[in-house]
Amino acid sequence: MRFDLPIVHQAVRGRGAQINTPNPYANEIRDAAPWLFMDEEDATPIKTKFVETHPKSIVNKVESPDVGMEYSLNPYQGCEHGCVYCYARTTHVYWGYSAGLEFESVVLVKKNAPDLLEKLLQRKSWKASPVMLSGNTDCYQPVEKELGITRKLLEVFLKYKHPVGIVTKNALILRDLDLLKELNKHNLISVAISMNTLDDDLRRVMEPRTSSTGKRLETIRLLSGAGIPVTVLAAPIIPGLNDTDILPLAKKVAEAGARRLSHIVVRLNGDVAQIFSNWLDTHFSERKEKVLNKIRNMHQGELGSVKYKERMTGSGKIADIIHQQFHMAKRLYMLDGPAISLNTALYNQKHATQLQLFS
Repeated sequence: MRFDLPIVHQAVRGRGAQINTPNPYANEIRDAAPWLFMDEEDATPIKTKFVETHPKSIVNKVESPDVGMEYSLNPYQGCEHGCVYCYARTTHVYWGYSAGLEFESVVLVKKNAPDLLEKLLQRKSWKASPVMLSGNTDCYQPVEKELGITRKLLEVFLKYKHPVGIVTKNALILRDLDLLKELNKHNLISVAISMNTLDDDLRRVMEPRTSSTGKRLETIRLLSGAGIPVTVLAAPIIPGLNDTDILPLAKKVAEAGARRLSHIVVRLNGDVAQIFSNWLDTHFSERKEKVLNKIRNMHQGELGSVKYKERMTGSGKIADIIHQQFHMAKRLYMLDGPAISLNTALYNQKHATQLQLFS
């Protein structure tokens, strides 16, 4: 596949994507090459815009059989973390924005999420099942420090004794350690820290506004020290960029107290292929074709796959080598513990109804 995109002369600092890909649903045309109108002295040329939305529902039924969750809840749409490979970028086009720079610089905020969650948990028809925070975009992205929507959601889950899972790349989760401890007393919480490299220089350009590798290891250490079960999600593994980190990463997270390790291989579907290819031009031009060819090797000649089961594991020799390394790493560092099963028995309709009467 050939990408007819402009070559970057100046990197957009502090951002993962370096372009805005076209949006077929939008009437206006976005600037594809933002560096053409930036001030060269401006270290942060693009400021994030936050747009409040008012959804009528907040918990989503997950239909994909290979995701490992039944329900997800995303208090934010778009993500300022700016991970260049993020599969969620493609969802931003349905809101009228580009999957590129706009995904990380126009963030939709759902301030009414806690109220919507409480109304759901009060329904007689609702049956308790773990709800995953950050099924799409990170619930602890930087703006959460100011808005506290995720903290309010955790308060609702605790009030109703309802199980909840969290996936994040941000040490901000430690702000809510008090709530996590209370949820954990009843086996109502699981935490997955996403971390795919020990190289903080790579992290800085690949996941520009996420917590550093050191901060994430410290987060694992503090959560584990509080008795909270932590899984490390090494995702995505990108051959030619971070696949040499697998064994050292496993060793470090095990030392920090993680109980389980899982992984996903990179897949570049839709606009993400263009965004990632352009990013390679900017930061790793000398190995661009090598990296892209290795990714194609894992997806039968394509840069991504939409086939269930296969899309996250890949196939072929390179994918097999990655899986073998993780198999070895989990055995060496005892990161192959049983899947975490959360308690659904404490929540029931009688309990929810009683709380509703006294609210």
